[in-house]
Amino acid sequence: QVQLVESGGGLVQPGGSLRLSCTTSLTFFSIYPMAWYRQAPGKQRDLVAKVLKGEDRIANYVDSVKDRFTISKDNSKKTLYLQMNSLKPEDSGVYYCQAEVNGRTYWGQGTQVTVSS
Repeated sequence: QVQLVESGGGLVQPGGSLRLSCTTSLTFFSIYPMAWYRQAPGKQRDLVAKVLKGEDRIANYVDSVKDRFTISKDNSKKTLYLQMNSLKPEDSGVYYCQAEVNGRTYWGQGTQVTVSS
């Protein structure tokens, strides 16, 4: 059973920063594609950033977060990160960590991010 545990969410003012973490129980953590998704109240869960094939130098971002968010992996700690800078109110939502392992998709429980003055 793959476990994903997010942390690092909270309340931050517009323009502030947060770093989300997702720790995993994955064996061979470094080889799997992983991603961060966001779900705002009343909306669907949307992709924010994705690391392809375990290589964090190859990453995709949704246009609205490019140049503000950075996804990265620490393979020694089996942890996925999302550094979020210049936060905006529209970045608010529950952020979920996702892993694709051998054709199956796993999700964490989510961490709340609220950007408000």
